[in-house]
Amino acid sequence: MGTGTGARAVDVATLARVRAGRDAMDRDWAEPLDVASVAASAGYSRYHFVRLFREVYGETPGRYLSRRRVERARELLRSANLTVTEICVLVGFSSLGTFCTRFKEETGMTPTEFRARARTPGAAAIPGCFVLFWAGGFRGR
Repeated sequence: MGTGTGARAVDVATLARVRAGRDAMDRDWAEPLDVASVAASAGYSRYHFVRLFREVYGETPGRYLSRRRVERARELLRSANLTVTEICVLVGFSSLGTFCTRFKEETGMTPTEFRARARTPGAAAIPGCFVLFWAGGFRGR
């Protein structure tokens, strides 16, 4: 039943619980997430969840979440008038260095290089204030 590269079949109930953890990461990708809380939401210990997640999806939960955040950052770099640092924070990374490292691992270029290549000449970027408003960046403190 497993969809990953694991040797043993994973039962449907386990798949549903692991998917619940993945869905939590997809839903809350911009929030500070840790593997222990995602695992708890799926009803597993951290270590058991990591093992099952890798077996089902072929990558660790941390790598999955990082990849999803980079996907969102790519779209913002293409279309929004925000700095790389603003995008880093907006997509859920807490460290600019980690963001740039993960981004380069995924795309083969830095966020700044990606933006320079991905932007269409003459296309207007979405104003950063609209993106921040949509993402809840103006919440009361």
